[in-house]
Amino acid sequence: MRKKTFAAAALLAAASLTLSACGSDDGADGGNPVALVSEEAGSQKAATVLDRPFEKPDLVLTDTRGKSYDFREATAGRPTLIYFGYTHCPDVCPLTMNNLAVAKKQLPQDQQDELRIVFVTTDPQRDTSAALGSWLKGIDPQVVGLTGDFDTIQAGARTLGISIDPPRKDDNGKTVSDHGTQVIAFSPKTDGGYVLYGEDATVEDYTKDLPKLIKGEKP
Repeated sequence: MRKKTFAAAALLAAASLTLSACGSDDGADGGNPVALVSEEAGSQKAATVLDRPFEKPDLVLTDTRGKSYDFREATAGRPTLIYFGYTHCPDVCPLTMNNLAVAKKQLPQDQQDELRIVFVTTDPQRDTSAALGSWLKGIDPQVVGLTGDFDTIQAGARTLGISIDPPRKDDNGKTVSDHGTQVIAFSPKTDGGYVLYGEDATVEDYTKDLPKLIKGEKP
């Protein structure tokens, strides 16, 4: 079947057009393609499989227990999903995390224990370790919550084509965080970030795909 090839940066930028203050206005630094993806013409799949997987970002941050967490080291050889967002987000962040949590609960217990879901805050000043832990406890206590230096978080996200701006005040004086809303899945076989999900991915999409992602297969 004929395939269409896109630049991941362009895909992310297009997806961001529908976002509110919780989203971002671009997909990658400098507008340069960071990976190539293939999508079958007419495909309705939520997952976008990358032809050139992302390398895991070199992120050493602080988890909900106040301990240092080396993302590459801690998730090596494990199926891993990463998402950048913040606990005060009014819409897409809690929806995405709840979708992942509900889908994960459909897995056998051993696969649930194997899967790593990592939530990295884009608002580290307010999202302390304790705040992240409290928020994630109501979603899935197994989710790894990470906070730390904003510049470090921003740089790590950028390597995945995800743009994050410093938190700002909106017209009503409320602090908001502009960020990309993609979920990146990393293979346990190669540790490469080979699958991308946009904010429209549903519980059903994740429920269907997680058993394959656990094995490092294409959804």
